[in-house]
Amino acid sequence: MRAPVSDLPLVLDGVSLRAGSITILDRLNLTIASGAPTLIVGPNGAGKTRLLRLCMGLDRPTAGHITWGGRADSPMARRAILFQRPVMLRRTTAANIAYALALAGIPRSERAERVGALLERVGLSDLAQRPARRLSGGEQQRLALARALARDPQILLLDEPTANLDPAATRSVEEIVQSAAESGIKIVMASHDLGQVRRLASHVIFMVRGAICEQGKAGDFLDHPTTEEAAAFVRGDLVI
Repeated sequence: MRAPVSDLPLVLDGVSLRAGSITILDRLNLTIASGAPTLIVGPNGAGKTRLLRLCMGLDRPTAGHITWGGRADSPMARRAILFQRPVMLRRTTAANIAYALALAGIPRSERAERVGALLERVGLSDLAQRPARRLSGGEQQRLALARALARDPQILLLDEPTANLDPAATRSVEEIVQSAAESGIKIVMASHDLGQVRRLASHVIFMVRGAICEQGKAGDFLDHPTTEEAAAFVRGDLVI
């Protein structure tokens, strides 16, 4: 029996991204393997979102190449991405998830059961029939996570999913993310919150001005940064 096709490891080899004369990402060398969450951190404008888009396959590098499980042309079926401000469809909470399941090719006969399971997974069962656009910010983010999980992804890419949430909503989202990681989904998440790094991350990628400045185990990055930029960022100083 053949082993299931995997999108891991995700490898960037000398990857750059340019727009005209502007370098957005510069010669990134990176391997993302299975396991506990990887968090991408850095100041605003460091290139975190564009890196996630490259990892998803939404953008193509202008130099270097990317492979998913050793393949350069891997379809996006095994990956899902959640942006900071997800768009809510003009439907109920449950119908938003049902739509995501339909896009994922789940047979109609299985969708109702899957919708119920996903609603429970993200704590929205009581709000199944509420219009999605009437949910709070934290509830909308949990719904967006349910839609992403509807794809049964192997890799889940998250772009600062708690950036605009209060502490209670942040905790709810982090619990879902941690649960997804424990189920075997590889989490790759952009964040500016060092507390979140301590709570969630196994591995950290620190970016400055479109380049990877430092990467390694989260504990080493937080307690023993090896570059001046990383040390300043951990102290809370401004890094430009």
